[in-house]
Order: sequence, then C-alpha cells, then structure tokens
Amino acid sequence: MEQKSLDTLEIYHLAIKIGEEIWRATEPWSFFAKNTIGKQIVRSADSMAANISEGYGRFSYKDRRLFCLYSRGSAFETETWIAKAKSRNLISEEQFDQLNTSLKEFQRKLNKFIEHLNRQIKEGK
Repeated sequence: MEQKSLDTLEIYHLAIKIGEEIWRATEPWSFFAKNTIGKQIVRSADSMAANISEGYGRFSYKDRRLFCLYSRGSAFETETWIAKAKSRNLISEEQFDQLNTSLKEFQRKLNKFIEHLNRQIKEGK
C-alpha cells in the first residue's frame, strides 16, 4: 500500500481547522457552559482529526475506513453540539452558519474519501 504523508490529506486539514474554530468559539464561554457543552463540543470536533490520523497510521485500508467512519460520527456529533450551542445563545447565528457550512463540507469530502477506500478494499489492496 502506497503511504503518502498525512499532511497531504485535505480532509485532515479541514478537520484541524474546524477543531480550532470550535476552540476559539468556546473560549469566552462561562465556566458552566465550558464545563458542560464546551467540553463535549471540543472533544467531538477534535476527534474528527484525531480519528483520521489514527486510521492513517494503521496498516490496511479497512482500518483506515473504520477510523474515517469514527471521524464521520464525530462530525455528526459536533453538528448536534453546535445546534445546542446556538439554541442556548452560546454562539451567534453567523458562527453557527460558518461552522455548519464547514462541517457539511468536511462530511462531503470525507464521504468521498471513504468511497475511495471502499474501492481500494474491493480491489484487494
């Protein structure tokens, strides 16, 4: 299996960017908000990139796909948390729209990468 650098994956960079945006958005929150929803949203957002990198360090395409599926689940979880943050007036409508757009883009690109991995698995690589 040809191993390119993790740094070449656009989805990895996009996941890192989303995690940093979430971090910046939660920094000004009160202790209570940070301690409840803040920890959850940061963990789910950071898990998106962490799972991609963990899967990328595995040997097989099946392992990579599995960790990409975990990352996809974390992206959906992050969507839920940003919706809750918006409904609780912790983030603005503008922040919500920007984060939601980034998450949708990430999900779309990750799904394409998962399709690529599925083709590699089907071809016996």
